[in-house]
Amino acid sequence: MHPDQVHVSVETVRELMDEQFPQWRGLPISNLASQGTVNAIFRIGELLTARFPLQPEDVERSRRRLAAEAAAAAELADRTRFPTPEPVAIGEPGAGYPMPWSVQTWVPGVVATDEDPAGSVGFAYDLAEFIQGVRAIDTRGRAFRGYGRGGDLTAHDDWMRTCFERSEGLLDVARLRRVWADLRELPRAGADVMTHGDLIPGNVLVSGGRLAGVLDVGGLGPADPALDLVSAWHLLDDAPRGVLRTELGCDDLEWERGRAWAFEQAMGLAWYYVDSNPVMSRMGLRTLERILADTP
Repeated sequence: MHPDQVHVSVETVRELMDEQFPQWRGLPISNLASQGTVNAIFRIGELLTARFPLQPEDVERSRRRLAAEAAAAAELADRTRFPTPEPVAIGEPGAGYPMPWSVQTWVPGVVATDEDPAGSVGFAYDLAEFIQGVRAIDTRGRAFRGYGRGGDLTAHDDWMRTCFERSEGLLDVARLRRVWADLRELPRAGADVMTHGDLIPGNVLVSGGRLAGVLDVGGLGPADPALDLVSAWHLLDDAPRGVLRTELGCDDLEWERGRAWAFEQAMGLAWYYVDSNPVMSRMGLRTLERILADTP
């Protein structure tokens, strides 16, 4: 998926686990089929998962990032009734793998890319409850960290220009440029609240059409209150999307900024992963279709 991607094998994971965490020696290890773009994920026994970053990074910087992700996961744990991974350990480089890596608890369920909850009103109620629970966490004076999604829409103009250029032949770029020209002007409303930050199908677990759990919680942090509304277009069809909006009490501005963040994310997914991760690319395309259907 990435030009400098690191390869991680089951044999490498076995060696690292046996050397660094002998208490888990002998537990079966399996490589989880995942559409994730940041980590290779392995199941360890019945109760654990190990996550290995795919892109090279300075060791100390990587260790600080994993520690911050673990702190975020611990902060979210048990704050809603929906299970989320909890931090267990951070491993060190070794066995040919060049960076720190992490161990978390296993959360059962089927990712929404495999069990699509798009038409489930019950799932929309659950999703609203999860977002409300995250928003209720005290920011403790923290504010948006200043990069990535969740701050100023106009700060993404350079990236969007790249996306439009790379999407020629794949999408109706002229129309999409016009959509972004309107979305980027939406003013910010409301102080930062705590957000999950990446509520896409691959990070959401489903069981029987209901929300069973939420993954990839290391990005928990303060941001634009509209950020987690990306889930409305990534995950839901029209009727359930309306339920989510009603349950969250979104006014027009907050709702439109959520659509803007979903648009920004989907534009990148559609072209970047068109060959290397078709599931992610198709997710971006479907999100854009939903956004355009809502656009006059």
